[in-house]
This record gives sequence, C-alpha cells and structure tokens, in this order.
Amino acid sequence: MQRISTTAKVFNGLLAVTGGRRDPDRAWDRLVNQALEATGGDAAGSEAYIADYRVLFDCFIDSGLSALGWMSIIGESRGRLENRFRILKLIAERPEIAAERVEAPIFVTGLPRTATTLTHNIIASSEGHRGPLLWELHYTDLEVDDATRAKRIAKVAQQTNGLLKFSPIYELIHPLYPEKPEECIYILPHGVHQQTRAIMPRYREWLAQHDFTADYAFLKQALQVLQHGRPKARWILKTPEHLNHLDLLVRTFPGARIVWTHRDPVTVMGSVCSLVETTSMLAMKRVDPHEIGPMWLDILSSATERGRATLPQLPPGAVVNLPYHAVASDPWTHLPGVYERLGATWSEADAARLDKVMERPIRDRRHEYTLSRYGLDPDQVHRAFGDYLNLVTGLTR
Repeated sequence: MQRISTTAKVFNGLLAVTGGRRDPDRAWDRLVNQALEATGGDAAGSEAYIADYRVLFDCFIDSGLSALGWMSIIGESRGRLENRFRILKLIAERPEIAAERVEAPIFVTGLPRTATTLTHNIIASSEGHRGPLLWELHYTDLEVDDATRAKRIAKVAQQTNGLLKFSPIYELIHPLYPEKPEECIYILPHGVHQQTRAIMPRYREWLAQHDFTADYAFLKQALQVLQHGRPKARWILKTPEHLNHLDLLVRTFPGARIVWTHRDPVTVMGSVCSLVETTSMLAMKRVDPHEIGPMWLDILSSATERGRATLPQLPPGAVVNLPYHAVASDPWTHLPGVYERLGATWSEADAARLDKVMERPIRDRRHEYTLSRYGLDPDQVHRAFGDYLNLVTGLTR
C-alpha cells in the first residue's frame, strides 16, 4: 500500500533543498500578525489561546517536521488563529450572539473506526438536526453572501484535494468533503487529534495538565455564531476526543446527549495506527510504526478508561451505547430506538435516506493493516483495555 504519492516525496525533497533555515519565533509572530490583519480582529481575550497554541506549534517543530509538514502546520496554525479572531470579533460586535442557547446537542463519540462518522452522518441528516460543515469549521461566521460562501468552499476544497494529491489513499481512510458535516477537532485547538501527525512526548505531558474548559467554551461560541440568525436546529457533533471530557461536555452543554459507539479494540487499533502512519508520513521526516502502536494503544485505552470512569458523574440517560454492528450492519432495527432515547423522532424519511446511505461500496482492500506492523498483538491490546471487551461483547449479544 502506497501511503504517500511520488509527488509528495519530490515536493519534500525539493523544499528540503530550497527551503532554507526555519525560524520558528519569526514564523509564529508573523502568523499571529497575519491572522489579526486578515480578520481585523483583536488579540484581547485570546492571550491564553495564543500562548497554548504556541506550545503545540513548538512541539511540532521539535518533532522533526518534513518540508511538507512545516508548510501544513504553518497553514493550519494561521487558519485556526484567523477563525479564533473572527469568532471573538463577531461576538464583541454583536453581544446577542453570546445569548444564543445551544439546546440539547447530540455528541457522537467513541474510539476511532467504530462507525462514529457513519452514525454522525445519519443523525445529522434528519429533519431538525444539523452538523457543522467542514467549510464552516474553517470559516466560522454569520450568514455570508453567495460569492463569499463559494470562495470559502473552494478554498477548503483546494486543501482537501491537495491532501489527496499527496496521499491518494487518504480518501479510503477518512474522506473529507467541504459541504458535509465534520468533526469538532477543527474548532477544538488541543487534544489527542493533534498527535495523529507526530510523536510529541512533551505535548502529551502538557495535555495531561491542560484545562480544557476554555476549549469547550470556544466550541460553544463557534456554535452560537453558526446558529445566530439562521433557522434553529439541534446540533449533531462528533469526535473521539470527547471521550476524555464527558463531564466537561455536559457542564458546557446542559441537556447534551452522548452516543458512544463501541467495537472490539483489536479491530480498532490496526486501523487507527494505519491512519496515523499515513498522516505522519506526510508531516514527518522519519516515521517508525513500532513507535506509533504503543503510543496510540496508551492514548486510546486511557481515553476509554477515562470515559467509563466519568459515567457515574453524568445525568441519568445522558449516554446511549451503540455497538458497531448495530449501525454498520442493521441500523434499520436499532436506530429508531436510539432516536427515541435521544429525544428525537425516527421518520419514514430517515428510513428512506438510510437505504441510500447503506448502499455504499465494500471498503477498498488497498487500505490494509496488521497489528504486528505496529509492534502490537491482540492479547496486548486486550490487556491494555482491561474489561472493556466484556462491555463490547455484552452489547453485541
């Protein structure tokens, strides 16, 4: 399986020769100033955000970025800063945005590769529901004119097409569409998602001490902007990252409901490691699969343990457990009951739409992976996850 294209390899080689010496301090200062200038925003109120993101920026620099990785981090950092300044500027100019009620949102979470994306797409497509679109997560704003909308969508499409140019296999791993719902990670600045491109021990240590309260408050602000002046709908959101912060999630969004998808972690781990290897090869000079396996086994088993430990603190009925097979193999039987527990209504239109969603082709065999490639074996995975497999097995009976 070819993870990155010849184009990516040539691109990295040429830039390594012509790119010159990188100056992180100068690059960071320029990023912040460019983002402020582009949005007409103000850094006031974003001091902690800027300082925290600089930690992440430095950790990426220290990890051994390739030329392509350097360009990617520069572009992403600027985009996130611009979006931050845009959102806060809008709220400062229109204080009524901060009064918007984000009512009973639904958060889909669970280990990666457990049908979280499929579940998210199904629920978000129901009448009265709405998921944030990928282009909106990059350009979070009030309603804009058609020309501005088209321009922004085109820019995001250019980014996603560029990714596929450098790694065609990514379309099989996690396809990205500018006008379809995507994950909260494009708003949440920090979390395990940032480690899909690099081994960053210092960042992991920093994350362990990081207070995510402001990060989730910012997610709420982004949703308030996106719903202000638009028809009201129930937000349907998704990322595996939420497993680490279920208690904070329900505090930030009172009345929230959580759909937790489950699958045998042995099946999960190989797929996750394959994704991480691919994204790391795009960003890093050196990638060792045997480093990826143990790191991500610890990340995901710890997230699962943390999520389960938090359950007693959540309101009764806040979490709906959904086994992988229920949504991937027989959603017609299981989803009506899930909707009922979420306080939503399953309709004939949902059933008809589901028929089309499930008419997807069998996964392309070019995306293949084995645990052993990442220094793991099934027994090792099951030991790390403890009795979680018993829960998964119980749900599938």
